[in-house]
Amino acid sequence: MSDITSKVSLTNVAADNTVSSEQAKDINSIGQDLGIDMMASLQQAPFDEMLIREYLLDNPDFFNRYPELLVAMRVPHAERGAVSLVERRQELLRQRVSQLEEEITSLMNIATHNEKIFKFNTELSFKMLASQDLGELRLVLSEGLKNEFGFSHVRLITVHDIDSELAKIWRHRVQSGYYFGRLTQSESKRLFGSEVGSVALTKLSDENGQVIFAIASNDPTHFHPDMDSLLFSQLRRLLDHMLPKM
Repeated sequence: MSDITSKVSLTNVAADNTVSSEQAKDINSIGQDLGIDMMASLQQAPFDEMLIREYLLDNPDFFNRYPELLVAMRVPHAERGAVSLVERRQELLRQRVSQLEEEITSLMNIATHNEKIFKFNTELSFKMLASQDLGELRLVLSEGLKNEFGFSHVRLITVHDIDSELAKIWRHRVQSGYYFGRLTQSESKRLFGSEVGSVALTKLSDENGQVIFAIASNDPTHFHPDMDSLLFSQLRRLLDHMLPKM
């Protein structure tokens, strides 16, 4: 009887072991499927480029630790197909140097131009201050600006209320202080006696009455709304100072 019981027990243990083995296979199979699914998900999930960018910025020595990547990684190039990161970096540096050289050249040209204007303005101001009367002042101002910049007209125009066309120009063009740009045909002829390309207009102080300081150029693009008014404003201030004394 004991032998039979022992055999039954051994049979049950074997059965248990058989079930455990089958369960283990199922578990392994499930694990493999999950691993495959996770890898597929990782491969399909897009990388956050900003995270990579921030990491490289925070770790500038990254390529020092992995120098082989500088040569191994290829960057698309419009002319050469693909280049290494080192070559691409060198190209970007050359482009940046070229851009800086152009900016420096532009700044030097601007500085030279501003220096020329400053010297001219200083000389013209002294000549204006030496003028004995209004006629001489007008002549010095007109000839100076025409000779230096090639302007076609330079005028000081007194506006009377009975002159409706001049009064309209006063209200619509110079009420805000300055006007740079083009005029209508009738406005141009009223201010300068002929058509002009572009103009710079400003009004003098109320102490001088209603007086327009007007400059005209034959070039339609010479005066434009975005231009700097420094020279014009300096001449206006000088005229505001001198005219009441004449």
